[in-house]
Amino acid sequence: MMQLVLASQSPRRKELLALAGFKFSVRSRPVEEARRAGEAPVAYARRLAREKAHAAWELLGEVVLGADTIVVVGDRVLEKPADAGDARAMLRLLSGREHVVITGICLRHAGGAIVDHAETSVRFAEMTTEEIDEYIASGEPMDKAGAYAIQGLASKFVERIDGCYFNVVGLPVSLVYRHWKLLAGDQ
Repeated sequence: MMQLVLASQSPRRKELLALAGFKFSVRSRPVEEARRAGEAPVAYARRLAREKAHAAWELLGEVVLGADTIVVVGDRVLEKPADAGDARAMLRLLSGREHVVITGICLRHAGGAIVDHAETSVRFAEMTTEEIDEYIASGEPMDKAGAYAIQGLASKFVERIDGCYFNVVGLPVSLVYRHWKLLAGDQ
């Protein structure tokens, strides 16, 4: 029986897997998260997911799930903000615009790795300076790609989404499940 290992300390990813009924353990190892010059956003998210899964993989009977979520506005990649000023700049950029959330996933197993990704378009309403400042003061944006949590206080700014909601939270659960079923069927 394959064991699923989540290569992430993200409470959101843990919660999403648990809610979907996955039985798993957690083991994450640090991976440098730096975009390479000229690296396309999708390639970047997929590479980081693969590196996280490979870093945490140890045993033949396990499948390690690595994931990385980024927010893309135009050609600009928004990761986790460095500080409040960075969060403010990101939220101003997102205000009144559409952006894309990309989550790369990797399921590392004894036979190799399955690497995939999901993309979801999100449209934000216009936000006032006061709304942005209040949101930053809540502390919620500080450890989130793009400086927001769709499932939290920022939900009031989301006008629409096109794609997987859970991808925006941090893990495209249905995509993970589809690949997990293929791997589990190989046993």
